[in-house]
Amino acid sequence: MAKTAFVSTYPPQRCGIATFTSDLALAVGDREIVAIQPPEKPGFYPVEVSRRVARDVPADYLSAARWIDARPFDVVSLQHEYGIWGGPDGAYVLDFIEALRTPVVATLHTVLQNPTPSQRRILTELVHLAAETVVMSTAAASLLTRSYGIDPTRLEIVPHGVPQIALAAPDSVKPQLGLAGHTVILSFGLLGPGKGYESAIAAMPAVVRADQTALYVIVGATHPDLLRREGEAYRNQLARLAASLGVADRVRFVGRYVAASELAMWLTAADIFVTPYPNLEQIVSGTLSYAMGAGKAIVSTPYAYATERLAQGRGRLVAAGSSEALAEGLIELALNGKLRAEYGQRAYAHSEGMHWPEIGVAYRRIFSRIAGVPGVTGAAGVAGVKPRREGVAVLADRAVVAGA
Repeated sequence: MAKTAFVSTYPPQRCGIATFTSDLALAVGDREIVAIQPPEKPGFYPVEVSRRVARDVPADYLSAARWIDARPFDVVSLQHEYGIWGGPDGAYVLDFIEALRTPVVATLHTVLQNPTPSQRRILTELVHLAAETVVMSTAAASLLTRSYGIDPTRLEIVPHGVPQIALAAPDSVKPQLGLAGHTVILSFGLLGPGKGYESAIAAMPAVVRADQTALYVIVGATHPDLLRREGEAYRNQLARLAASLGVADRVRFVGRYVAASELAMWLTAADIFVTPYPNLEQIVSGTLSYAMGAGKAIVSTPYAYATERLAQGRGRLVAAGSSEALAEGLIELALNGKLRAEYGQRAYAHSEGMHWPEIGVAYRRIFSRIAGVPGVTGAAGVAGVKPRREGVAVLADRAVVAGA
């Protein structure tokens, strides 16, 4: 196995990329971490964190690069999203990668359709400097080749990993969470503007008129950056919106970070999962992936990742920014248990190759190839990165070639 240094945010920091990196490192089987630390120190890091980088201190990136090169690492797994790196638009990522001699495999969590010139330059240079770049959807690969001019042979498509959650009837779990007797609509993730929660709350009066047991549950702590700037003002704003619409008792906030085991319970208890994101450029959604892996019936706006993952009857897409359209989709599923089951079964079947052990095999193969060490052999039937085909490798035929 290629010895790998993972460079990213990392728990106890509470963000989706930190959680992703923790899950990926565990699945790969190598957990030596270089943690990008935000200004507000998140607390004690676990033992696998061997090095920290102060996000806004340029010298720390150069020092970390030297530290990695001086150790027997074969490859660096680097997670990229503009906000987790220091400098304007996260420009310090380029200083870091340029200082490294160890080859880098970059995983992109954001690919913007309309980047600023600075954002476009940073992402393009990052891909050119990396030995390989992983994206999580065909849409991302297509956008990079079409709009950024990236050579498709530099890209691999590996889906977002999902935990293995045993399928169970929602009603079997609801009493443990105080949800008995409700049709549960769920969203989860760090709370903050831009996720369309306003539209979902605005849809609830119509949903409740159609199904008087409907309850919308939003699970997750407020995003740390937002909490630092303005406290719980945004959550309070959403609560006031629900009250003004007369559905304060039909919108429940679970305003804390929940561990993976508890999150699995909330997902199991949900009858419907909703991602009402207004930003149609969103190229990946870990929450949507998790809901599919839990076999949930999903209603979503047609952002890029949802359109790809929910195709062929794996979920219900509705117009972005329209509470009426969202209400229509939620009502249809709330009143039709058979349709909920069909959507959930298709989503679950599509996610079987996306469980973290399979994703770990796929990344190990990439790391071994880049590092020039003997390849990884998975068990029969295990999804892995296939040989390149028309410029882009795909995972278990769950994506088509870039540019399609």
